[in-house]
Amino acid sequence: MGRLSRAETQERNRDKVLAAARDEFAERGFREAKIDTIAERAELTRGAVYSNFPGKRALYFAVLAQLAEQLPVPPHAEPGRTARDALGALARAWVTRLPLAEPDSAERRDSARLGMDLIPEVLADARLRRPFAQLMKLDALLLSLSLERLHPLETAPGDPPARLVRMAEMVLTTLHGASQLAAAAPGFLEPFDVISACEQLAGLALNDWWPPPAVIPQTRPADEPWSPPGTAPPVDTVRGEPARLDGDGVVAVLGLHRLSAAEEAVRAARPGDLVTVALVTGEPAEFAPLARLAIADLCGCLRQAFPREAWPRLQVVCDESGALAAAAGVPAVSDGTEVAVRIEAGRIVARADGLGATHAVTTASPDHHALNGK
Repeated sequence: MGRLSRAETQERNRDKVLAAARDEFAERGFREAKIDTIAERAELTRGAVYSNFPGKRALYFAVLAQLAEQLPVPPHAEPGRTARDALGALARAWVTRLPLAEPDSAERRDSARLGMDLIPEVLADARLRRPFAQLMKLDALLLSLSLERLHPLETAPGDPPARLVRMAEMVLTTLHGASQLAAAAPGFLEPFDVISACEQLAGLALNDWWPPPAVIPQTRPADEPWSPPGTAPPVDTVRGEPARLDGDGVVAVLGLHRLSAAEEAVRAARPGDLVTVALVTGEPAEFAPLARLAIADLCGCLRQAFPREAWPRLQVVCDESGALAAAAGVPAVSDGTEVAVRIEAGRIVARADGLGATHAVTTASPDHHALNGK
């Protein structure tokens, strides 16, 4: 076997650190885990751990994200064909991952301990709360879009678009609450009651509707080549497969403080538009794995619970490297970034930035001459 390249060595070391950290967090919990011990388990130096992860919390989020993304799909998972059945299937997929009884072995106890410190860590740092809240809003939107495709809502002409986001928020509140109680009080929860409660939420009428943004910036015409990453296309975290970036539609580059703008693209999109959200952050080492975790946690269950034709018409890419943002002409990003571009025939034909940019580009005129100022 030939010598590994520098990139291959770095990737191998990263994998060793993640495996060692998973064992350490499972056995000791996040607070008692030690970086020095993780380095010893990985047979690496302390410096090698820090060269891959800036701190213990970033490593913890990366471990949880990797576990959520690699969660196997049961071979006999039956998606629901109605909103009620799909919510029951979603809750069933969710609760099967939880420690619902006092663990009967050290291995089960260690596995149950892994995720117990996620919410306490979010609560302990004010910088994490706003991104986490926006990630929960994005999760609610993704679940809502699937529910709406199984249970289409009719509105009168001139009325704002109806939606099921608030129902989705209630489902997620129930499931995340179940996760916390299962960790804190093993044996307290009856899993069938959680499933039944989520099924009942399908009939909850909340008079939900989507208001367009109050501020919409000017869309600027453009005529630029669209060259998305091609050699290693980014993953669409909703579907768990390579993202499609070659069609006409809208790409929205959103920082973790602006994720609610994803709904502005979806609700206003033209028929046939490919809508892609690129998640970016000013702190990718720590915040990006938190984003991957939040989306994978939901979408791993959503893909089991809903038929493929009901999956959201929205791609979500965690753009940790900034490659997709750069392709959209956004070289520098932050958690407050909101930039959107419209793609037509392999070219960027319109762009906008700032609050409301996503809605502005999504609703831009389809007239090529108008867009290009001709």
